[in-house]
Amino acid sequence: MNKVKKKLSWISDVDLKRCVGEVVEKGLSGIEKSKKDVARNSIDPFSALFDASLQDMNLQEWLISEQRRQAQKTLQNALGHFHQSILACVKDCYIPDENFVDLVCDTRKIVAEIKNKYNTVKGSNLKDVYEELNQAVNGKTSKYRGYTAYYVTVIASKPERIHKLFAPSDNSSGTKKSEQKCIIEIDGVGFYELLTGQKDALLQLYNVLPEVIQTVLAEKSLISAHAQNLLKDPQFALFFAQTFAQ
Repeated sequence: MNKVKKKLSWISDVDLKRCVGEVVEKGLSGIEKSKKDVARNSIDPFSALFDASLQDMNLQEWLISEQRRQAQKTLQNALGHFHQSILACVKDCYIPDENFVDLVCDTRKIVAEIKNKYNTVKGSNLKDVYEELNQAVNGKTSKYRGYTAYYVTVIASKPERIHKLFAPSDNSSGTKKSEQKCIIEIDGVGFYELLTGQKDALLQLYNVLPEVIQTVLAEKSLISAHAQNLLKDPQFALFFAQTFAQ
């Protein structure tokens, strides 16, 4: 009897579906919350007037747009956790209980702080990320002492591969943090490759997501013909090519 081929060689279909389902659940929750909260939240009436006028919207259209904007915040937060959850399913990787760092791989002596986008952390706060990673791999009592720490930005500010020593500026002292071989900044494509051994692992993940999203939505009786066609739109592949350097 032939085995059913896995969608991705480096993560089980069950784990993949679970991680996608978590994002879908949080996304749907954000949509429902935005519908209830948009009228109760303090709306900037000046912003509403200018925004609606510049985008040529009537009030109802603007309210729908505002709901989507608020729901998008919840979705972005969910996506930040999504990559952490996906990578925690790679062999020998896990999310530590103490939340000291986002991801650990003991067999390869790797710890990582994972951010979805380059602007998730303000530039002035990068020093705090550095200090946490430094404490993790250099702290005298840290269980991760001697590991290599990675600061991962899945989506960089421009499509380029990043693999360099992570030494952000410290505004409080007017200096840069010291460069250390054990503290590295890396892009999403590179980190997925590092952990999975697959050069195009992040692209592989992106390519199977439409099918998995459709499956999750179908099980909730939420998939529509429009959504099915939308997920098949080749423009989504172009988005990936524009965002990530291969």
